[in-house]
Formats: sequence, structure tokens, C-alpha cells
Amino acid sequence: MVSSCCVFSVFKSNTTFKTAPLNDCSEPGMFPPLTSHDRSAGDKYADMGQRGPVAPRAASGSGCARLSRAAGAHFRTVEMPRSDTSEDHRADPELWCEGRASKPWAPGPLGRGTSFGSRWDVGTLRPGPPKAETKLYRRRWAVLFLFSAVSASNGLMRPQYGTIGNIFMRFYSVDSLAIDWLSAIHLLAPAPLVLPVLWLLENGGIRDAVLAGAAFNCAGAWIKIGSAGPTLFPLTFLGQLVCSAATAFVLCVPARLASVWFGENEASTACSIGVLGHQLGIAIGFLVPPILVPNVDDVDELAHHISIMFYITAGVATLLFILVLIVFQERPELPPTLAQATARSIPAEDYSYTSSILRLLRNRPFNLLIITYGLNVGCFYAVGTLLNRMIIERYPGEEVNAGRIGLTIVIAGMVGSLICGMWLDKTKTYKQTTLAVYFMSLVGMIVYASTLNLGHLWVVFVTAGFLGFFMTGYLPLGFEFAVELTYPECEGTSSGLLNCCAQVFGIIFTICQGKIIDSFDTLPGNIFLCVFLLIGTIMTGFIKSDLRRQNANRVAKAAEERLMSGRDYGATAVISEPDDL
Repeated sequence: MVSSCCVFSVFKSNTTFKTAPLNDCSEPGMFPPLTSHDRSAGDKYADMGQRGPVAPRAASGSGCARLSRAAGAHFRTVEMPRSDTSEDHRADPELWCEGRASKPWAPGPLGRGTSFGSRWDVGTLRPGPPKAETKLYRRRWAVLFLFSAVSASNGLMRPQYGTIGNIFMRFYSVDSLAIDWLSAIHLLAPAPLVLPVLWLLENGGIRDAVLAGAAFNCAGAWIKIGSAGPTLFPLTFLGQLVCSAATAFVLCVPARLASVWFGENEASTACSIGVLGHQLGIAIGFLVPPILVPNVDDVDELAHHISIMFYITAGVATLLFILVLIVFQERPELPPTLAQATARSIPAEDYSYTSSILRLLRNRPFNLLIITYGLNVGCFYAVGTLLNRMIIERYPGEEVNAGRIGLTIVIAGMVGSLICGMWLDKTKTYKQTTLAVYFMSLVGMIVYASTLNLGHLWVVFVTAGFLGFFMTGYLPLGFEFAVELTYPECEGTSSGLLNCCAQVFGIIFTICQGKIIDSFDTLPGNIFLCVFLLIGTIMTGFIKSDLRRQNANRVAKAAEERLMSGRDYGATAVISEPDDL
């Protein structure tokens, strides 16, 4: 689509103007027939009180006509009378023009006005658009925090086994690789579900996606209750697999929910809170299992403790599923921003899910972001999955502290996520912030890898917290930057593709780093991750900062301001028009 505009003039003289509905234009004597003569909108008309009779001349270019107040009436574009003396004229904001076909007015990211002298085909005139009404509802915070709770409930499932991996290895009589897969399945299972989940998010909406995620999470938690026995490892794996399916639903929602419910200056913060919910769950998953399941020798006592842990998680998941079913609302009645109002105005029949995916895959800056996001978050997933093994290898008997270090990483990351979101809302410096945080993630990984073997556990706490602050803080930055690069495509679609790539890289990095740790040491395994973080940092520098959503809001506000002030001083209206004009 190419955006064009028409500029109309208002005259101070007593010249009489005529218009006629399209179906009356052929009336004899009303107007002369149209010719191929094109006329620029920049022609000058007399304004010195001279009223010599000049016959009106039809124009196929940007003409002017006084618009009838009758709603929905369409008019033929006719050139105004002109006297002998010329003077600059100004725009009348009450006059609106459309070319060839009638299309609803909508400020878009590609909209731009044309200057005097632009050509316009013969078209129709109709009243200007009503001002888009926006509103922020207090209910948005309840919706956001309920979703965050569901995401947290799902997030704690992933490290639930790995945090006390040595205990589960002895309980189920399996090796470390089997325990690693109980965490890695949360990365593997969502990948093939991304496209179906995105389809549901597009056609069913946010509520259906969150409800489905809560349902899978609840079902998986109840399956795991029956697996608290030494011979029931396949059943616990099945329960973890069902819970991992819920991850595909909840990870696609934060950016979409933030755009649908929150204002322009709080959307990034809201997205950060949504991402923060999942990280909070991971933090709980690092903290709670070592407390609920002590390392005891008696298998029956151990089964009792594991059963209690599974009952608690199932009860919480069930409560949240019921709350989503009763409380969660799809979207507010009025949009929160002008950009969201524009997105709502797109007819459903004009949207194609497949075309949207293809457009995203042809978006070069977004493709670079997909790869860089996958590298960064994949490294984070690998560190979180293998943390217990890395700590226990260097600090034997420190299972509880290994969980606390994981908790430190996630809590520091939650703070980083919130700060980064607030910073984006304030500055809108998406690329600069993303690049800086990415680089600091690399620095944090280097520092963590070099201090892990020093023998001082408190140093590991500090360096792990530094790493988590930037590596987890990057998560909402990637989501929000993707929304900017892909507007007006659905936010859930871009988030889903980012998550899919991150999960694929997470699986690859977890398996490779695990093999390196088994064959060599923890230091080579961490250096392996540092290399890919360096590659991602360099690639981030090549991402073009095309902030389409910000441009859409800016264009819409500028058009609205011109519309309000144009009654006395003139205005230029931006309307969309086919690119073949």
C-alpha cells in the first residue's frame, strides 16, 4: 500500500461552489464532462473579492468540492471556479478525498502525506473519519497478573527435577541424561506446537490460548501425582511432557497481551511483567524442590516428600485454571492506543495467517532478531538446565545452594526484565538497549565461566546474579523489539517464532554443553556458550531499527492534531490508497 493525500482549499471570497452526487453528475448543465486534463492541488484561486464568472472545469487530478453533510454521500471531484487574481489557499479539514474506490480512513505505519502538486485520479469525496476513541481500563492489571500467575505455575515445572537431579536419579534409578531430558522436554515439545498455537491465538484469541495453557499445565500436574514411585519414571515423563505443551501457549502471550490491553507508554513494562511471571516460576522451581524433598536414604520417605511436592503444584495449577475460566477477559471494549485501533480496523477477511507468517519470514531485520534471540535465550536455557550439574561437580553436597544460585539468576533477571521494560517505555531506544544488554550478557557469561572454578561459592552467587540480570532481562527486549519490527502483524506470531527458535537452540546447546561437560570440564562447556553469545552480539549490531509501531502512533497523532487545528490553518489528511494509483 502506498499512502497518498488530498489537499483541499477554503476560500474567503463569495464564490459559489457546486457539487452533485455521482448518480446525478450526468445531469445536463450540471457540470461539463470530465476530460483527461490533470490539475495540481497547488493551483491558486482568487481571494480579492473579484467575482467574475468563470465556468467550472472538470479535473481528474486533485480537485476540490464542498462536501454535503449527508452521511455516506459520494461526490464527483470537480474543480472550483477561479477568478483573475491568485493567492495561496489553505486546506479545509472538512473535505476528504478518496481515489477510485472508497476505503476507510486509517492512520498506518506507512502513511505519509503528499505536498502541493501531487496528482490524484478522479474519485469520490466523503466525510472525514471520527476521532479514534481510546481508553485504559483498571482491569488490565488483573488480567496481566492472572496470566503471570499461570505462566509462573508452568515455569516452575521445568527445573522441578533438575534442581534436585541427583535425588531423582537415585529415586528412579536413571542416569543424568534422563533427568536432563525432563527439563529439556520443555524446550523440545513447544517447537512443533508453535504454528497451531499461533493459529489459535489469531483465530481464538488471548483468552483461548491462556485457557488452553492452564488446562495442559493442570492436567500434567495431576498426571505427575501418580508417578511418585521408583518404577514410574515413564509416567512422570508423560506428565512433564503434558506440562511442556502448556509452555507453547503461555510464552506466545506476553507481547500480544501488552499491546491489546496497555497504553503506548506502558506496553513494554507490561510485557516485562508477563515474561517475569514465567521467570518467577523458574525461580520457585529452583527454590522449593530442595526444601520439600530432602536428600534422605529411605525410598518410601523420599516418595512421600515427592508426592507432597506434586500435590502442591497440582492444587495451584487447578486453582489458576478455574480463575482463568471465570475471570480472564479477551480484550477491552475500547483499544488502548491509536495503533491498536488501527489494527482493529483491519477486516478479518483481509487477514491471512499463512500470509502473515510468510511476510514475517521475508522481513530481514526480524529474521536477524530471530537468530540472535535464539542464541541468547538458548544459552540461558542451557545454563538453567545444567546448573545443578555444574555446581555439584565443583561443590559436592551443595544441592540446596545450587538451587539458591539458580534462584539468584532468575530473581536478578526479573529485576533486569522490569528495568529494561520501564527503560524502553521511557526512551523507545529498542536497538540500542537490546545491543547493550546482549553485550553485557556476553560479559556476564565470561565472568561466570572464569569464576566458577575458584572454589568460593559466594563469588558464584555474585557472578551468576550478574549473568541473570542481563541474560533474563533480554527476554522482554526481544519480544518488544520484534513487535516494533513486524507491526501490524500479530504480536503473538512474532513472539511464537522467537520462542520456537530459542527452544531449538536451547535443546542443541543443552545437549552439546552436557556432552562437553561429561567429556572435558565445565569451563570448556561455558566457553562453548560464550562463542555463540559473541556471534549473537555481532549480528544484533546489523539489525535495522525500523520501529513501525512507534511510527504508526506518531503518524496517527500527527493526523489527529492536524485535523483539530486545520479548521483555521489548514490540514493534510492521510488516507490509504492502492499502490497502482
